[in-house]
Amino acid sequence: MIVTTAQLFKVAYGRFAVGAYNINNLEQTRGLFQGNIDSKAPFIIQISKGARKYAGVKMLEGMIRAAQEEFPAAVFAVHIDHGDEATCYDAIDSGFYSSVMIDASHEPFEKNIEITRRIVERAHAKGLSVEAELGMLGGVEEDIAVDEGSAFLTDPDQAVEFVERTGCDSLAVAIGTSHGAYKFKGAQGVRFDRLAQIQAKLPGFPLVMHGSSSVPAEEVARINAAGGKIDPSAKGVNEDDFAKAVPLGVTKVNIDTDGRLVWTRVHREYFRDHPEQFDFRKPGEVFMKEYAAFIAHKNEKLGSAGKLDLVMKELGL
Repeated sequence: MIVTTAQLFKVAYGRFAVGAYNINNLEQTRGLFQGNIDSKAPFIIQISKGARKYAGVKMLEGMIRAAQEEFPAAVFAVHIDHGDEATCYDAIDSGFYSSVMIDASHEPFEKNIEITRRIVERAHAKGLSVEAELGMLGGVEEDIAVDEGSAFLTDPDQAVEFVERTGCDSLAVAIGTSHGAYKFKGAQGVRFDRLAQIQAKLPGFPLVMHGSSSVPAEEVARINAAGGKIDPSAKGVNEDDFAKAVPLGVTKVNIDTDGRLVWTRVHREYFRDHPEQFDFRKPGEVFMKEYAAFIAHKNEKLGSAGKLDLVMKELGL
């Protein structure tokens, strides 16, 4: 069943974080639903501009509708990830999505408020939730590219003003993470001090962690052993940090890069070990199982595993 992110956050706040996973194709979609059913977790399907361009809007929507029929016990939101105004309006007017993220974080503060407020008014009129972003993460993901020198943490006082003036339902905050596989160097990590300051100013308000893939060293090593050339120093968010972030208001955690690493590892290893093969369905079958296990594992770390019954009860589903 499709619900809004606001509904999920109402149940999750202070208890667990909801995993937000990007999909681009059939194999990811099936693996995602299976992993969440296996772990009995609510979840958020994220659709990026890149995914809409790659797979096609109607194709993505069709896959989600088909998965919803095949996995009727699933409870999830369908969310636009890092949308611009045009993408958000298209999603709102389509009647399919349950929430959108407007990312105007690259704009000056007042402009960010202006754009976000327009999206909120349009979305709320249709019953959709809106996620916005304040502060700027570094790194590269699809069409998002911000050098580390331009990245900056979210200001707690600005966060209060931003939420009050825009009416957004959740806020993605910059707390030291970044997009892509290279998030931290040396002793760097999530800035829990800044996160706590933001929560103190916005008690009870859902906060979102972007750039939260863990970039497991084992996955990188296996990819490279199968012919990849990923920098072995790649480092992501410690999975144990998710549990620390939940009491500080984080209710949604975005995970994309890790799923891509699983896809890359499965396909590189399969064709390395079976060089005579050319049937892409064979590694696809392996990937769906591996991706489902990956999703279930992440949900355990997020605390959302086993919470499906709680969500259904509290939302009256």
